[in-house]
Amino acid sequence: MIYTGIDVVEVERIRRAVERWGDGFVRRIFSPAEAALCHGRAESLAARWAAKEAVAKLLGVGLRVVGGAGGVAFHDIETLVDACGRPTVTLHGAAQARACALRIDSISLSLSHDYGLAIAVAIALRSAVRRMPW
Repeated sequence: MIYTGIDVVEVERIRRAVERWGDGFVRRIFSPAEAALCHGRAESLAARWAAKEAVAKLLGVGLRVVGGAGGVAFHDIETLVDACGRPTVTLHGAAQARACALRIDSISLSLSHDYGLAIAVAIALRSAVRRMPW
């Protein structure tokens, strides 16, 4: 482990954003694959929002909407699932460049939601352990 990030968000906050802005909100924040995976479920969208925030924290940068200045775009961090249903992270653009600069090989992600809250924990990993010279 080399870096960690954690975030929690109220599910209702994401539900209100979807109700107010509809598909435009979902398209600004989530990839088409993420949106399809969530099927409009506010709990799932909130968990993925928290995941994007947690990953940005471990990268040491902020998040921005498409076209915004600074940080990484929400679309630069994509949270899907593997064949077993475990959450995965794929980085693109500025997020991928930042991870390379930090020498991050992979990111382990855990998502949960309950009692109106969604939480994500992200842990950055390196595959090869560098040994000290002594």
